[in-house]
Amino acid sequence: MKNLSLPIRFGLVTSAVLIAYFLVLAMVDKHTNPAFSFVNAIITGFGIYEAIRISKLENLESFSYGEGFKTGVITGFVATIVFTVFFLFYATEINNAFLSELLQKMKGSFNVGIGTVTFVVAIMGLATTVVASLTVMQLFKKSNNLAQNQ
Repeated sequence: MKNLSLPIRFGLVTSAVLIAYFLVLAMVDKHTNPAFSFVNAIITGFGIYEAIRISKLENLESFSYGEGFKTGVITGFVATIVFTVFFLFYATEINNAFLSELLQKMKGSFNVGIGTVTFVVAIMGLATTVVASLTVMQLFKKSNNLAQNQ
């Protein structure tokens, strides 16, 4: 359980930051603009980076690529699941007009429901998690390169 506590904790903090960012956008009426969701990837990536960094600091000798990747994926999955549940709650209970405003802002003739949009939010978060975990692990992996000209 100790191995899971760090990524779950960082996942919850990351999701709290994602929710706070969404609510700040909602306060200035920019939450229906999909372009601002790019910052979600940055927030998620930073949360994954910090979780992997702390994990490596705590387990310097036993840290492996697989262990770091697992930490990043769990962190991102927790953040994505919590944010997706919040997104669904917001769109159905807090602001019923959100979905129609979002689809109208996208300037398309989409005929989709809240389930489809929520599914897309979840898939985007999970894809961001995998890509960010693979990217961040490039910074923290042990190199097998040998020093030249010794």
